[in-house]
Amino acid sequence: MSKGSPISPSLMASKANAAARAAAAKTKDVATSVSAHPDAVDERIQGPGNVVPPTQMTGSQAIVRSLEELGVDEVFGLPGGAILPTYDPLMDSPRIRHILVRHEQGAGHAAEGYAMVTGRAGVCIVTSGPGATNLVTAIADAHMDSVPMVAITGQVSSAFIGTDAFQEADIVGITMPITKHSYLVTDAADIPRVLAEAFHIATSGRPGPVLVDIAKDAQQAKTTFSWPPKIDLQGYRTVVRGHSKQVREAARLIAESQRPVFYVGGGVLKANASEELLELAELVGAPVVTTLMARGVFPDSHPQHVGMPGMHGSVSAVTALQQSDLLITLGARFDDRVTGVLSSFAPGAKVIHADIDPAEISKNRPADVPIVGSVREIIPELADAVRGQFEADRPDISAWWAILDRLRETYPIGYAEPEDGLIAPQKVIERIGAMTGPEGVYVAGVGQHQMWSAQFIKYERPRAWLNSGGLGTMGYSVPAAMGAKVGNPDRVVWAIDGDGCFQMTNQELATCLINNIPIKVAIINNSSLGMVRQWQTLFYESRYSNTDLNTGHDTVRVPDFVKLAEAYGCVGLRCERDEDIDATIAKALEINDRPVVIDFVVSRDSMVWPMVPTGVSNDLIQIARNMTPTWEEED
Repeated sequence: MSKGSPISPSLMASKANAAARAAAAKTKDVATSVSAHPDAVDERIQGPGNVVPPTQMTGSQAIVRSLEELGVDEVFGLPGGAILPTYDPLMDSPRIRHILVRHEQGAGHAAEGYAMVTGRAGVCIVTSGPGATNLVTAIADAHMDSVPMVAITGQVSSAFIGTDAFQEADIVGITMPITKHSYLVTDAADIPRVLAEAFHIATSGRPGPVLVDIAKDAQQAKTTFSWPPKIDLQGYRTVVRGHSKQVREAARLIAESQRPVFYVGGGVLKANASEELLELAELVGAPVVTTLMARGVFPDSHPQHVGMPGMHGSVSAVTALQQSDLLITLGARFDDRVTGVLSSFAPGAKVIHADIDPAEISKNRPADVPIVGSVREIIPELADAVRGQFEADRPDISAWWAILDRLRETYPIGYAEPEDGLIAPQKVIERIGAMTGPEGVYVAGVGQHQMWSAQFIKYERPRAWLNSGGLGTMGYSVPAAMGAKVGNPDRVVWAIDGDGCFQMTNQELATCLINNIPIKVAIINNSSLGMVRQWQTLFYESRYSNTDLNTGHDTVRVPDFVKLAEAYGCVGLRCERDEDIDATIAKALEINDRPVVIDFVVSRDSMVWPMVPTGVSNDLIQIARNMTPTWEEED
């Protein structure tokens, strides 16, 4: 992620009126928050815009009060020695609900899930040393997937920093490569400013995680707290508006293209630009592919949607990119899982690339027309420019659609029934999606079940699909679903997990039960590390080295997932027959007073298709083992 990319003047806040603040301070009690005049509020500072006159408190109280003034209502965390001073005033906060997790990684993933469904920064709080390092995986995950998150960690007292003190770790140094910014706070007076800056950095521009490490003595020290703080982020600028000349040039290329494709990434989701995308796509009439991170930002049911591209993308989506003459790239980053061998990706296509992070443009694939800015601002401008071009001449792309329609009809996403008589995992996931509907939230772990969840559930709205796309973190699903349910309490939230992933973070079921977070967990139990096993089948002569987990059919079932669920106070169900799938899902959907865990015992031989093997061109996509599409039919 680009660090220190500039922001536009439109995002720079107006300076507070000193006289107005002074007058407010004189007329209000020092412990009371009052509404500020609009011209007295720095637009970069989140929250309700209150003014808090100077008042004495500890640094720990300043942390809690800053979070309150920033509008935070939910935090996920686990206390320890170096953060203990902050947990004392946190207990008295009337505005902040703290959810005690069972492992710090769970706090991070829960904050991610909360952020993904709400669009707000997720917040997690942990202690120093091992508490902070346990959070690193979640921070890296948020960094890779551009998730806005503020991670607050306790640190040993400043006099002991650098002495290898008990539970000391240089978490700022550790996380520097995987955050937008990392702070070390040793002065209590800096706490309000740093937290205000952290939330602004995490949520502006390309979102991402920010770490705030606060020394124990800074938490304990007395300070004068006032709000809003004066923040100063020199060098941090985010360009929001696209360059008008580049937008016009992009419109010209669109008007000349015979085989255009919208290549849509997760940046469109983060920018809340799904409506703008729909308008532009319908105006141009071109096919739309949505990456793994963008599922739902363009409705699956829309006739222009041709699928998900990439290693396990649909034939129609992969081929649309490969045979395109113009990629209209919006908020995507030409990830290796989409491009395959980069030199062979979309060889005949010119590239329009719009992204808020200038570091992404031309990083992997040179852009013919680079446009730096927010896609939410750029897409309407591009639509207006395209309308002007189409007034003179609108291209006929019917021949292009004829090719893609034949591909969709000939090579739909599907699956074969397992030969071992066990349940097809794809069928389970398909029925979960169909019976829950598009208003549900679906959170996947990593592996085969992740790809099947992306393929076989129909996504009609943004923020309905959560997964660990960039980092591929096993253990993401259950805590992220927990955070998603906290953020969207009125929606049905499914954690679709593998038997391997589930065992990494299933302790958060205790958090869910005690805090009344009734998620539903579907364990796609193939008794193995499924995706690794698939690769061993295809590329390692079926030598299954250390991938058997002994959790499924005809094994010792360690653990027994139903008993494990019941031990955590959840409802535990098991489904082993096709004819019981719908009834089991229906029963889970009826239970809303506690978490439900379903052990779906499925075939271990089911594979994810289509597939582009690593190291080859996307033209060599396979629809089944050793089977590739017959391209001559489309020529």
